[in-house]
Amino acid sequence: MDVSLFDFELPEARIALRPASPRDSARMLVVHKDGRLEHAHVRDLPNYLHCGDTLVVNDTSVIPARLHGRRLARVGIGGEGAKIELMLHKRIAADRFLAFARPAKKLAAGDRLRMGQTLSAVVIARQDGGEVEVKFACGGAELDEAIAQQGETPLPPYIAGKRKADERDAKDYQTMFADVEGSVAAPTAGLHFTPELMTRLGKVGVSNLSITLHVGAGTFLPVNTDDTDKHRMHGEFVTIDKNTARALNNHSYRRLVAVGTTTLRALESAADSSGNIRPLKQETDIFITPGYQFRTANALLTNFHLPRSTLFMLVCAFSGLETMKRAYAEAIREHYRFYSYGDACLLFR
Repeated sequence: MDVSLFDFELPEARIALRPASPRDSARMLVVHKDGRLEHAHVRDLPNYLHCGDTLVVNDTSVIPARLHGRRLARVGIGGEGAKIELMLHKRIAADRFLAFARPAKKLAAGDRLRMGQTLSAVVIARQDGGEVEVKFACGGAELDEAIAQQGETPLPPYIAGKRKADERDAKDYQTMFADVEGSVAAPTAGLHFTPELMTRLGKVGVSNLSITLHVGAGTFLPVNTDDTDKHRMHGEFVTIDKNTARALNNHSYRRLVAVGTTTLRALESAADSSGNIRPLKQETDIFITPGYQFRTANALLTNFHLPRSTLFMLVCAFSGLETMKRAYAEAIREHYRFYSYGDACLLFR
């Protein structure tokens, strides 16, 4: 499909720089099956779900994946090296990560890096698209602790370009479901939930299950092709255990409600042609665009996404291109807040 079909104009003022407080006070645009639009708030979610519905949430936890440091002086060249930023996005060994470097052109294989007082690494290889492979001087739990001390909450570029991450973000950019470390971006639909909202959902008979998809930095990358068929997704690791898969396949529930596009991508990656969900422990690079035949979730709670992004393409596949363009135009007109810290929409397939 032509990528320009998924373009729209978004005023800068609509980009949220802080989350709603309390979290479930965020606004929620409801997109019904027939395309009808309704304005509500996330706290109203129990009014739209029914006894027997099952929420599926992503329990990944965001790591402080943005590191600032310097390239050390190269052999035979004096002076201090260039400032470098690394965005860790995939662990490939106990002491090795793939990362997006800025500026990547300043790095070459063999370069030594220093982040703060305790963390050092060497560049193993420089790849396309600003990606590098780095090997740290320590590994395992020791490396995890050093990253936790030296790293910064990896806010998306559209927020980080307007303000620096601070102590509030360490809490704000983590969902109440966060349990398994590994993401460099939050599964942002989950940011809207509070313990009080979950209690109210439980009282109306809505249950919940957890799966894991570790969100990679590829989620921030634009689609730089003119045709969706030419775009390639970065792989992200999914875990759905046997017990969870069995529960998801229990058809006594009325509807499966995916909390976030990451959850929906994980479910669709694990589903066979008849819609049965298999246990899964592997990477997925599933790319969902209009025309895709969904096999799992009946509803999707999600945030508002970037123009021309793979996530906007996914919601258009779920509810229809024209319906979602009309919904986004309505959200912009009604001053909804967009992106990671923004408001939500509830889509019924």
